[in-house]
Amino acid sequence: MFRVAVIGGRPAPIKGAKELGVDVVLVHQPGQYEESIRQHCERIVHAPLADGPAMLEVLRPLHEERPFDRVLTVSEPWGVPTGHVVDGLGVPGTTERTARLLKNKALMRERLAKYDLSPVRYRVVGSEQEALDFLAEIGGPVVLKPIDGAASRHILRVDDAAGLRDAWRRHTEAGNTSVLAEEFLSGPVVSVESFSFGGRHLPVGYSEYLVNSHHVEWQVSVPSRLAAAHLTELRDLTVRLLDAVELTEGPSHSEFVLTDRGPRVLESHARLGGHAIPELVRRAYGLDLARMWLTVPLGIDELPAEAPQPSAGAAIRFLRPEPGKIRDITVAEDIPAVVKRVPPGELADVYLPLLGELVDVPVGAVVHKNPGDVITPIHTLADCSSGYVLATGADADAAVDTCVLVDEKIRFHT
Repeated sequence: MFRVAVIGGRPAPIKGAKELGVDVVLVHQPGQYEESIRQHCERIVHAPLADGPAMLEVLRPLHEERPFDRVLTVSEPWGVPTGHVVDGLGVPGTTERTARLLKNKALMRERLAKYDLSPVRYRVVGSEQEALDFLAEIGGPVVLKPIDGAASRHILRVDDAAGLRDAWRRHTEAGNTSVLAEEFLSGPVVSVESFSFGGRHLPVGYSEYLVNSHHVEWQVSVPSRLAAAHLTELRDLTVRLLDAVELTEGPSHSEFVLTDRGPRVLESHARLGGHAIPELVRRAYGLDLARMWLTVPLGIDELPAEAPQPSAGAAIRFLRPEPGKIRDITVAEDIPAVVKRVPPGELADVYLPLLGELVDVPVGAVVHKNPGDVITPIHTLADCSSGYVLATGADADAAVDTCVLVDEKIRFHT
């Protein structure tokens, strides 16, 4: 029997772990996980997920009683603390060093420059004047972003000096005294979902996005039509990127901008992709990254020699109602989807609630809000909390078309 500790996140991948011969100790915070997950766990322990030493203190006695084979996370914010636990217990996995290289966007740019990968002009700036100097050197739009941010928070495009001063003010108000300034990369964003084991990297799926003016990704579809002409470059760049940050095993989610100079790295993460991407990849490519997350590192399954070709398309689309207090929500009777409703007051902090209930449903939707709740503008990924549509189709275009149709039949009245 294997034993793993899973740190935070949406713990959907641990469903079915017992049947695989894997005991799971889930480390989480009260109210931030679905109670139904208890049946899949050996136990659940509570600890501050941002505090690696505190989690290590909680898990070390359990490790001494019966060693963990792996310590894993599916959540980006807890990657560095999880790496601290991996190092502290001496188990295989993603180290704190690798997690920090991926989390810290400035360290990532330095690492890429060291290996002459994906050249992008950048600078860490600590004052408004330094940022203005960088803008003048670039001579075009730049992006100011937190060095270790997440969920599309405070990613601000700047076109001129006035815009930069406003962006700098917003960063300082958010407590960001040191900011990463990068040349603006013009082009569509795509991602590569990969899995690694024993230092070998297997790019599997290719996704594309629709984003709003705040760079929040509100629709994802696979396989990416935009990436099709760049697959060779994307595969090569992904493998070289993962080698550069010394990732040796587990899933990774790497985002690229398809510029007129070729693909450029936007960011990368040692985790499963968000936005239900593992489920989209499973539907389109037939390879279950969520299962592999557990089984490949433990030797239950082997990492395939080659990635499968897509046999279908899949998409997810977040519901984006008008901001305001909800008076009523109506769902058309002829909606071509299985619709799930989250009861009032439940799963408020759960990302993509009830996703596990849609695994065997070709087209499904989840309505996360209820009358009386307030819809806020979508400035970060956390604001994509009204619900979502998930669909499989003959190809990506068909899946997107179905998502749009279902979306139109769910009306929020504010």
